[in-house]
Amino acid sequence: MINKWFDDQHYQGINYSGEKLTQTEFNSCTFLNCDFSNADLSETDLVKCSFENCNFSNAKLSGSGLKDVQFTGCKLIGIGFDSCSNFLFAVNFEKCFLDYASFVTKKMKKTRFTECSLIEVDFSDADLSMVDFHNCNLQHAVFNRTNLEKADFRSAVNFSIDPEINRMRKAKFSRSGIAGLLAKYHIEIE
Repeated sequence: MINKWFDDQHYQGINYSGEKLTQTEFNSCTFLNCDFSNADLSETDLVKCSFENCNFSNAKLSGSGLKDVQFTGCKLIGIGFDSCSNFLFAVNFEKCFLDYASFVTKKMKKTRFTECSLIEVDFSDADLSMVDFHNCNLQHAVFNRTNLEKADFRSAVNFSIDPEINRMRKAKFSRSGIAGLLAKYHIEIE
């Protein structure tokens, strides 16, 4: 249940660290250089919001609605996006650190990850059809029963994907990325 509403607001340099911002709706708001580390954003709706150079380290997003949200230059390490509401879930990331985050079972069609660090991110059982991983580092990212149909990995690096357990019809890869599809066979490609 939403108790507070904020529309078309601009927030800059605010420290929300450790604060409770639960049951709040932010609509068409922008956040620049804000610190949400250890903040509790549970049951909060973020609608058409943008975050630039914000820190979300150890933030709680349980039951939160992320609806058409853009993150640019943000630190989102270890965030459990899988605990966010599925209703209208839509996010895009540019130049973000998302290492150790979880997107398990999320429906993320057409999401853009641009120049992001996605080290050890868990995408198990997620729908990543038509997702673009432009210039992303996917070292040790987990793809297990993931829908990767029409996903674009052409400029992504360090990924290891098992085509036998993931849906990959019409996914795009560069020639140099083919090794990431054959890693489980421990073969040498020159």
